[in-house]
Amino acid sequence: MSGFKFVLAGILSVVTPLIMMAADQPTLRIGYSDWPGWTAWEIADKKGFFQKHGVNVKLEWFEYGPSLDAFSVGKIDAVGLSNGDAMVLNATGARNVIILINDYSNGNDKIVARPGINSVKELKGKKVGVEFGCLSHALLINALTKNGLKESDVELVNMPTHQAAQILETGEVDAVVAWQPHSGNALELVKGSKAIYTSADEPGIIYDTLTVSTESLMKHRDEWRKVVAAWYDVIDFLNDPATRPEAIKIMADRVGVSAKKYGEYIDGTRFLTAEEALARFRKTPGFDSIYGSSEIVDKFFFGNKIYKKSVDVNRHITPIFTKEYLTRQK
Repeated sequence: MSGFKFVLAGILSVVTPLIMMAADQPTLRIGYSDWPGWTAWEIADKKGFFQKHGVNVKLEWFEYGPSLDAFSVGKIDAVGLSNGDAMVLNATGARNVIILINDYSNGNDKIVARPGINSVKELKGKKVGVEFGCLSHALLINALTKNGLKESDVELVNMPTHQAAQILETGEVDAVVAWQPHSGNALELVKGSKAIYTSADEPGIIYDTLTVSTESLMKHRDEWRKVVAAWYDVIDFLNDPATRPEAIKIMADRVGVSAKKYGEYIDGTRFLTAEEALARFRKTPGFDSIYGSSEIVDKFFFGNKIYKKSVDVNRHITPIFTKEYLTRQK
């Protein structure tokens, strides 16, 4: 019996600290929504990539707008959002840092016009549905400017992006600005409608990111490092021809569409490897850099009085986690 107690004591001396360590690990709450670059977090959950890296993550599903609201009031630690919307939140009080570039939009953000409208120039004098203050708004202004129009040349109608297809179908507006799957839904629902401008016309105008609250980042830096490592497992799983069909099915199931249809959505999202993401983390002007893109978008939002004070972009973006990940792979 004494021998048994000795063995048991030895086991407990090893196991108990491990149990206590697990209990002490924080649970990071990440909000995500139906953009492919964020829906892909579902792969990390379903394939055990978070567990592989020893980090506790609770994914919380939202519509996009409500996910920003939840992040703003501290209900979640991080959220999938565009770089431009991260600047808006910083300007309005929700301090955060972009630690990961998931992708850039390469056609999935679209201006979809009703039948009979075949170009951006033909939007003059027409009603356009767009979610005010989101990066879709900036995409629209970019499209108008490149086609010799001003914002005042169209009548803007504020709408939730997830209602874009239904609003276009009603005839209340002549065009809508939306991202996948809502842009694709609009094209399907309104027969004869047409995408007259997309993010592929300006690659880098919309970067999709994992953005973390400053408070959580300061408290749990090592845990967020593990989250980034899990994300690059997702990228490997997506890029491997052997596992890509399963990856797409996992994402399709999350949003309730067929894997075949979701495979079409993927094409308009340019998922980035760690090396590609690091290249986009360079501090250069223009849309090839997340810094340059964010500065352009900040000027747009500030100039259009979305917020009152320009944002110091450099304070709210960090490449360090991607750099560290690549260093560990060598």
